[in-house]
Amino acid sequence: MQDRVPIVLVHGAWAGAWIWRRVLQPLRAAGHEVHAVTLTGDGERAHLRRADIDLATHAADVLGLVQAEELAGFVLVGHSYGGMVVTAAADAIVARLGAHALRGLAYVDAVVPLPGRSWSSGHSAETVAERLALAAANDNALPPADPAAFGLQGAERDWLLRRQVPHPFGMYLEPVRFDPVRLAPIPRLFVDCTRPALPTIDASRRLVRAQPGWRVVEIATGHCPMVSAPQALAQHLLDFARAAAA
Repeated sequence: MQDRVPIVLVHGAWAGAWIWRRVLQPLRAAGHEVHAVTLTGDGERAHLRRADIDLATHAADVLGLVQAEELAGFVLVGHSYGGMVVTAAADAIVARLGAHALRGLAYVDAVVPLPGRSWSSGHSAETVAERLALAAANDNALPPADPAAFGLQGAERDWLLRRQVPHPFGMYLEPVRFDPVRLAPIPRLFVDCTRPALPTIDASRRLVRAQPGWRVVEIATGHCPMVSAPQALAQHLLDFARAAAA
């Protein structure tokens, strides 16, 4: 059916395709073809981590999956740092395959960049200094955060603690290059996770409410809704995919 567009999921720092596990079933049960990418150096690909991994590497991971699966007319979803990745990947996808290839862009409590801005651009000077120091002491990889900062406790916190890996950090100060005119016609969704609201996403929260063309929804949960509120997140993604396909 026309409204059953494929969905591609891109995780954030320290994670992998595994973090989407709880939303895969409801998305697929609704009839969607769903793919979750693991970025180079993360998740089960942690053994590939190296100092020169950059944003282009991760955008190529997404483009590679799209080409290998011969996807067209799909929705691309990014979480947290993954917002940088899906922005760069979307620009490459539309440039190579045409505007018809991408039906929608969804940012799940994610970084929403402007052209020439970096992952670090919305962070305070103190956060930038702290993260650079941590990465410098860990072979240019950022050690995982405590999931308690994302509102996760008990078994959910333990699940992330067991699985998280240091995240490649060569892209932290790297500006993203994309054509905003090329991406402007693509429907966009921002899922704002408000309880607790992660401070490093504040700049993106303000941006999507100031720019035209955004659909903004809120979930009263922490930064990892695919873990803490999977049904609510899945429903928002399903609603967006259905609208984007119309």
